[in-house]
Amino acid sequence: MAASPGRTRWARLLPISFVTYSLAYLDRSNYSIGVAGGMKTDLHLDAGVSALLGALFFLGYFLFQVPAGVYAERRSARNLIFWSLLAWGVLASLQGVVSSVPLLMVVRFLLGVVEAAVLPAMVIFLSHWFTKAERGRANTYLILGNPVTVLWLTALSGYLVQATSWRWMFIIEGLPAIIWAFVFRALVRDHPHEASWLDPDERRYVEDALTAEQHAMAPVASLWTALRSRNVVVLSVQYFLWSLGVYGFVFWLPSIVKAAGGQGIGMTGLISAIPYVFAVVLMVLNSRLSDRSGRRNRYVWPWLALSAVAFYGSYLLGTKNFWAAFVLLVIAGAAQYAPYGPFFAAIPELMPRDVAGPAIALVNSLGALGGFAGSYFVGWLDGTTGSSSASFLLMSLSLAGSAILIPFVRAPRPHKSSGPALRTGADS
Repeated sequence: MAASPGRTRWARLLPISFVTYSLAYLDRSNYSIGVAGGMKTDLHLDAGVSALLGALFFLGYFLFQVPAGVYAERRSARNLIFWSLLAWGVLASLQGVVSSVPLLMVVRFLLGVVEAAVLPAMVIFLSHWFTKAERGRANTYLILGNPVTVLWLTALSGYLVQATSWRWMFIIEGLPAIIWAFVFRALVRDHPHEASWLDPDERRYVEDALTAEQHAMAPVASLWTALRSRNVVVLSVQYFLWSLGVYGFVFWLPSIVKAAGGQGIGMTGLISAIPYVFAVVLMVLNSRLSDRSGRRNRYVWPWLALSAVAFYGSYLLGTKNFWAAFVLLVIAGAAQYAPYGPFFAAIPELMPRDVAGPAIALVNSLGALGGFAGSYFVGWLDGTTGSSSASFLLMSLSLAGSAILIPFVRAPRPHKSSGPALRTGADS
C-alpha cells in the first residue's frame, strides 16, 4: 500500500521552508522599525534618503532574480540558499554597525542581491517535492513566513529597540540566518530521489505525479520564448503593481501608525502587527480552497480588488479619523496577502519545468522593482506631504491595476500526446 501522500514531506520540508523565508523577511523588513526607532534621527536622514535606503534593497533584489532562478533549477537550490543565508546574515547585522550613509546604501543593495535567490529558489525547490494538487498549500506555508514574521517582528523589534537600540536590533536579528544556514544544508535535498529519509512508496508517488504533470505540458521552444510569452509578461506587470502596494504597506506602516496614532515605539509595533494576524488566516484558507478547485485566478484577483477598495477608503477618511482608517488598513493588509499561495502555485503550472524557474524569477524580479517603487514612493510621499493620504491612494490604484490584470492570464493548451488533459490551475 502506498504511503499517505505528503505526510513525511510536509512534516519535514515545510517547517524548514517556513523558517528560511521567515529569516529572509525579518532581515529585509526590520529597516522600517529601525527608522521609526531612531535610525533616521541618529544618522540625520531626510525623507528622500530614508526612502532610498529602504528601496535600495529591491534594486539589488531585482537585478539578480533571473540568474538565481536559472541556477536553482539547473544546478542546486539547496546550495544557493545555503550561501545566501550566510551572506545575508552578515549583511543584515552590518546595518547596525555602519554609520556612513553611503556605506549603508551599499549594504542595503548587497542585502537585496543575496536575498534575490530566496523566493524563486524556494518555489522551485517545492515544485520538485509537491504535486499540483498540493502546491498552493505548500507555497502558502512557505510565504506565511512573510506575514508571520512581520507579525512578531513588529512587536518584538519595537521592544528590542526600546530595550537596547536600533543598532543592536539589526545585529541581533542578523545572527539567526548564519546559524540556520548549516541546519538547512543538513536537513534538505534538492530532489526526492536524493532523500534517504523519504519512504520509497511516497517517493514513487511524488516522482510519478510530477513526471505526469510535465508530460501534460507542451514543450517551449526556448527560454527566451517562455520569458516573453503573454502569461509571463502579464504576470510580471501584475506582480509589479501588487508588490508596490504590499511593500509600501510593510515598510511604512509602523511610521504611519506612530505619526498618526501618537503611540510609543513599543505600542506602535503591537498595533502594526494586527493586519498580519488576519493575513495568516486568510492565506491558509484561500490556498486550501484554491488547491481543492484547481482554479487559481479566482482566488487571486478578488482579494486584490478588496485591498484596493480598503486602501481607497483609508484615503477618503484621512489621518483625522485614524482608528477608522486603521480598520480599513487591517482589511487592506490582510486581503493583499491572501492570494500569495495560489499565485505562486500557478506559475509552474503554466510551463514546463526547464523554463518555469527563470519565469518565476522574472515575475518576482518585477515584483522586486514594484517593492522598490512602493518602499521609495510611499516613504517619499509621506515625508513630502506630511500625511499618509497620498500614499494610500497610490497603493489603492496599484492594487486595483493588479486585480484587473489577473483575468488576462490564460491556461496553456495541453500537450496533445499526453492523453487526457490535466485541469490547469490558471483557469479562471
